[in-house]
Amino acid sequence: MKRKILLDEEELPRSWYNVLPDLPKPLPPPIDPETREPIKPEKLEAIFPKELIRQEMSDERWIPIPDEVREIYRLWRPTPLFRALGLERALKTPARIYYKYEGASPPGSHKPNTAVAQAYYNLKEGIERLTTETGAGQWGSALAFGTNLFGLKCTVYMVRVSYEQKPYRGAMMRLWNADVTPSPSDRTEYGRRLLELDPDNPGSLGIAISEAIEDAVTHENTNYSLGSVLNHVLLHQTVQGLEAKKQLESIGEYPDVVIGCVGGGSSFAGLSYPFYYDKVTGKAEKDVRFVATEPTACPTLTKGIYTYDFGDTASMTPLLKMYTLGSDFTPPPIHAGGLRYHGDAPTLCLLVKEGIYEARAYDQVSVFDAGALFARTEGYVPAPETNHAIKAVIDEAIEAKKEGKEKVILFNFTGHGLLDMQAYISYVEGKLKPWYYPEEKVMESIKRLREKLPWVEQLPY
Repeated sequence: MKRKILLDEEELPRSWYNVLPDLPKPLPPPIDPETREPIKPEKLEAIFPKELIRQEMSDERWIPIPDEVREIYRLWRPTPLFRALGLERALKTPARIYYKYEGASPPGSHKPNTAVAQAYYNLKEGIERLTTETGAGQWGSALAFGTNLFGLKCTVYMVRVSYEQKPYRGAMMRLWNADVTPSPSDRTEYGRRLLELDPDNPGSLGIAISEAIEDAVTHENTNYSLGSVLNHVLLHQTVQGLEAKKQLESIGEYPDVVIGCVGGGSSFAGLSYPFYYDKVTGKAEKDVRFVATEPTACPTLTKGIYTYDFGDTASMTPLLKMYTLGSDFTPPPIHAGGLRYHGDAPTLCLLVKEGIYEARAYDQVSVFDAGALFARTEGYVPAPETNHAIKAVIDEAIEAKKEGKEKVILFNFTGHGLLDMQAYISYVEGKLKPWYYPEEKVMESIKRLREKLPWVEQLPY
């Protein structure tokens, strides 16, 4: 019985998996809000390098990973797959639980899988600086890590409430030569406008995205970099699932259910899409299920509506068809800052809409209960985001016990919580709030969205 399943360095994947050719129906295209037509690729060149735009819309199933990127991946990849024997014993479950440990990367999460790739492609096209947003700080840390390795400058707009909750994340970014500022900030026209209205604005990912994009489009040799949601980001993350398949195959296992947390969708897509590929191509050994988890404080997949919306608060991005709470939605200040986003990845949303992927929402206290149990039985302290997946894993394992059935559960340990200890201090002191975002607030936000974009309902997608 193996507790840690490793791969040889030479088994590091040579290609990323692109889900677009295998979706159950064509993905609704990004819409240019000015023309109300599918956006032209050249318009995206104001903020993205050409190769990432090509990957975003590619119909190629396999995208080769550049040698330069694979060489940096070798710093921490392939990552280990663990069997959670301690958790299994504590739950007295017949289920076998496995987790892909992405906390092994230098920034401590799955995020550098795409950050390194994005920095590389921008460097190849002569870009000198990247701007971005970050919620909990994991993405900002990862991009600072990637840009530093390739000699690029990096500017990070960090959601203000997370900036204050997680000072060590900011310090890590600065060690890797990034410029970090709380958002909303006085560095952009949009940020200054928001601060005039509310000097204590806690910020949101949508606001930070707006600031980062404004910074990019108003400066030469500067591009914007996104840590989730878009297809090119998700496909870079599939190294996780491709490795996990090999690791499970080496011990004769295949998952009955794959579970992950979702803020924008990149980590869960990265683990689950290679198994989805097996399912749609008839290669899966079982009728595998996929369960996405999110906070009740930001219930995008479970309470949002499936429609076109902006990816940011200032309405600067193209319109994406996704589950959304409305782009002006500002969620409560939960500690899982990476899950405080109003929308989700369009490919993942389509799979939820088609009933292929499930979605569940959990409150902050119950997920920290789950994370604490995991830490006590497995030793690793999870990031607050990861705790949402662990809660679903525990529920699945308990269900297997009640039914008396064996079940193989795979989940993504998206990052360690060693820089999130203030959240755990609040937890052990009993100060965490469960945070259920009021249904009427969600409806108010959706109403404003429909009033702002009444024409999107007539789009033929």
